[in-house]
Amino acid sequence: MSNPDKVKQNLQLADISPSSLLQGKTPRLIDEWQIAPKLWDAVRFEADHRDGFGHFILTGSSVPAEMDQVQHTGTGRFAWIKMRPMSLYESGESSGEISLSALFSAEKKPLFAENNVTLDDIAFLVCRGGWPQATFLDGEDALVQSFDYLDAVVKSDISRVDGINRSEARARLLIRSLARHQGTQAPNTTICSDININDDAELSKETVVSYTNALKKIFVIEDSPAWSPNLRSKSAIRTTDTRYFVDSSIATAALGVGPGDLMNDLNTFGLLF
Repeated sequence: MSNPDKVKQNLQLADISPSSLLQGKTPRLIDEWQIAPKLWDAVRFEADHRDGFGHFILTGSSVPAEMDQVQHTGTGRFAWIKMRPMSLYESGESSGEISLSALFSAEKKPLFAENNVTLDDIAFLVCRGGWPQATFLDGEDALVQSFDYLDAVVKSDISRVDGINRSEARARLLIRSLARHQGTQAPNTTICSDININDDAELSKETVVSYTNALKKIFVIEDSPAWSPNLRSKSAIRTTDTRYFVDSSIATAALGVGPGDLMNDLNTFGLLF
């Protein structure tokens, strides 16, 4: 669905005969399926009439599909997988010898490992992020990926996600404020006050919530929920979600900083890493 030479033809097929796009060897991957939501119901139907699992993989961009055009939920037929940027282990910058889950279980895993990556290297990796294409690039070419991504978010994606026209300038101010509060439990009132210092017009808490919800929908931010040690406990150790970006490089791009800036401000470095 992302092939510009065939997208018009495939959109017509998806509207008239969506099952025709599902024929062929499996697993069959349909990219940008969200522009033709009828494919969802077609895949669900095919899943009900085929044996086995994993026949289709539906992938899409940061702007989700309009699920109101979908007739069936797909319960029992679809599994949602959130694809985050690559971890340092996936990109080859970490050996993976230490397992965080193993530290809290009975598994016999090493408790100590040595990594030759320097602090300067880590500062670069924080700013580069885990964008797959960036992991194959060096220097400034690798760092520019996060700035391009941020531009796409504030100029287009944050408005396209739900059809509400949002200010690029305010979106940048919000993301910059979130970057300053990365890894903290700053409430919306704090974010709102922070933005209003730098904005001529008064920004309401409701507007901040609208912008942050849009950023969550397009997978820019992903807060860590408050945690309770006891499943039956009514209270949580943390009562407020902790704010995080899905990738550290979004925060550095929003702040306009690079590896050298992080090395000169180790407190900010620690929060971003």
